[in-house]
Amino acid sequence: MLLQGKTALITGAARGIGRAIALRFAAEGANIAFTDLAVCEETQAEIEALGVKAKSYASNAADFAQTEAVVAQVKEDFGSIDILVNNAGITKDGLMLRMSEAQWDAVIGVNLKSAFNFIHACVPIMMRQRGGSIINMASVVGVHGNAGQANYAASKAGMIALAKSVAMEMGPKGIRANAIAPGFIETPMTEKLPEAVREEWMKKIPVRRGGKPEDVADVALFLASDLSSYVSGQVIQVDGGMNT
Repeated sequence: MLLQGKTALITGAARGIGRAIALRFAAEGANIAFTDLAVCEETQAEIEALGVKAKSYASNAADFAQTEAVVAQVKEDFGSIDILVNNAGITKDGLMLRMSEAQWDAVIGVNLKSAFNFIHACVPIMMRQRGGSIINMASVVGVHGNAGQANYAASKAGMIALAKSVAMEMGPKGIRANAIAPGFIETPMTEKLPEAVREEWMKKIPVRRGGKPEDVADVALFLASDLSSYVSGQVIQVDGGMNT
C-alpha cells in the first residue's frame, strides 16, 4: 500500500493511460479525484470497487478559472492533494505547412496550458502540506520530435521543461516534479492508426511490442510514492527501448 492515505488528482483519467494510473494508485491505497470533459461514473465505480474514495469531476483542463474551481472543490472533498498527474491531452496532427492556427492553439491549450493551470492551483495546497509529487505526462516525441506532430511535440517538450522548472522552484518546499515520456502505447488513440503505421512503429521498438497503459501506470506509481523521494526534475521514457 505505497500510497495509503494519500489523495491523487489525475486529469483526463476517464480512459486510457489516465484510467490505468487511477486504478493503479487506488490499488495502492490512494483516494482518487479525476477530471475529464464529462463526469465518468463508470470509471469512478471501478476505482471505488478497490476500496478507496473516488470522485469524477467535469472540467475543461485548458480553462484557468475552471481549474481553480475544480482544485478548490477537490481540496474541500478530500482534505488534501498529495499527488497531481497532468495527463489530459489531445492530438490534431498535420504537417507544419498545412497546420492551422486552430490546430496549434487547441493542442497547446489542452496539453500544456492545462498542466500550468493545475500546477498553479495545486502548488499552494502542497506547500501548506510541506510535500507533494507532480507528474507531467509527456511523450517521446517531446524528447525527439516527430514529423507531422509539431504542435503535439512542442506541447510535450513544454511539459518536460515545466516539470524541470517546477522541480527547481518547489524542491525547497518538499514538492517533487517529474515527467513520463511514453512511447507507442496501446490506447484507443493509437488503435485508430492505420495498420501499416502501427507495423512501422513496431519495427522501431526493440522489445517488439506496444506498451500497455499499465506499463506507464507502474512508472507513475514509482514517481508518486516515497520510493522516488530523491527523484525530481527527471524525465523517464517508457518506450520499450525505442529511443535508446
